[in-house]
Amino acid sequence: MGKEECKALLDALSKVTACYRHLVLTVGGTADSQNLREELKKTRQKAQELAVASRNQLTAALRDKAVGKEDKAEYERLWVIFSSCLEILETDMRRALELGQEFPLNVPKKSLIQTGMSGGTSGVAARAMSAQNMKYEADSNIDVMDLKDLENEINQVGEMMYEMEMKVNVPQWTVEAKQDPGAELKSTISVGASSIGMISVEENKSFCDVSKVLAGIIFTAVLLIAIILAVCVAKLS
Repeated sequence: MGKEECKALLDALSKVTACYRHLVLTVGGTADSQNLREELKKTRQKAQELAVASRNQLTAALRDKAVGKEDKAEYERLWVIFSSCLEILETDMRRALELGQEFPLNVPKKSLIQTGMSGGTSGVAARAMSAQNMKYEADSNIDVMDLKDLENEINQVGEMMYEMEMKVNVPQWTVEAKQDPGAELKSTISVGASSIGMISVEENKSFCDVSKVLAGIIFTAVLLIAIILAVCVAKLS
């Protein structure tokens, strides 16, 4: 598998990890439900599947001595992205565990948090699973049973990160980025806001033109008054 395939895997992992974070933020809120807990389970399992596939491909590529210098540098950059995704995933899994323990569904001990968020989360979960619609098949006690599975999966992700460091030594501070920070966001924003920018520029230009005309009229009037006064003074003297 080449670099493009590895990039595609990491792109999918990044999107699923982002979806999982979005879902975690709704745990304990007014949008929390049994469906949400099932969405969390399926999304994080999908993220772990992608993580395993990415790890296997990147590990094999970085340990291959036949890989050229430029290709190795690119794989190292992908490795840093992969490591960051795993760290974010583990952090959010721990957060989901804590929130799930604090806000059980069947035995509520605390009032739900009024986060201001409303609506369902099935659309986010469906994007993470690359499905048209989510199918819910979990039992009513998923919030209790899933917490046990979640604890085990957190440990598995931690072990994966440890094994990565042992098998492949890629210090993040030695990897050089190919783009400036936020370059992707800047390019997206610039394309999306181009029409707005053109409108604002045209408005600013028209406003500046009117201001120049008014300034010219005022300056001319003041100059004429000054000439008339000078002539009057000269006649009186």
